[in-house]
Amino acid sequence: MAAKPVIKVVAICGSLRKASYHRGLLRAAMELSESIDGLLIEYVDISPLPMLNTDLEVDGKYPPAVEAFRRKILQSDCFLFASPEYNYSITALLKNAIDWASRPPNVWANKAAAILSAGGLFGGGLAQYHLRQVGVFLDLHFINKPEFSLYAFQPPAKFDDGGNLTDPEAKKRLKLVLLSLKAFTLRLQQDD
Repeated sequence: MAAKPVIKVVAICGSLRKASYHRGLLRAAMELSESIDGLLIEYVDISPLPMLNTDLEVDGKYPPAVEAFRRKILQSDCFLFASPEYNYSITALLKNAIDWASRPPNVWANKAAAILSAGGLFGGGLAQYHLRQVGVFLDLHFINKPEFSLYAFQPPAKFDDGGNLTDPEAKKRLKLVLLSLKAFTLRLQQDD
């Protein structure tokens, strides 16, 4: 009997804050993924990436941190983004990582992705919308349902002081996102 495929998910956080709710969402996703057969999530830290500067591209090579990041993206099956919303958009940190991996050859192309966000009134929904727009050019394929945006500041508390997701209902919703991402990734791979 053939082994079931393992879907390799790269998790990327658009926040640098120590107790970031978005990093907490990714930690929760990693914990929840242990109960989903065939799904493996790896957190990839994008903070070491230099700001995009094509002067750093020498003889067709990128800086070592960028090369390592691009390799992780290329080797993955899909992506799980978590980012706060700044000025109706994604963070500069996340946009920088996206831009480095889109340099020729674009290593995002033809892969599935999902977005998580937590925040104020819209729960990061406008950042999600903008990331979807960026994904069109990158040939990223985002799951449409379920969406996950969490109004983080409405009682009861959704996170503890360390930024860890504590809300049981949010965890249930997050697991549904992971199941959808897995199914969509498998569907895209079958179409190849």
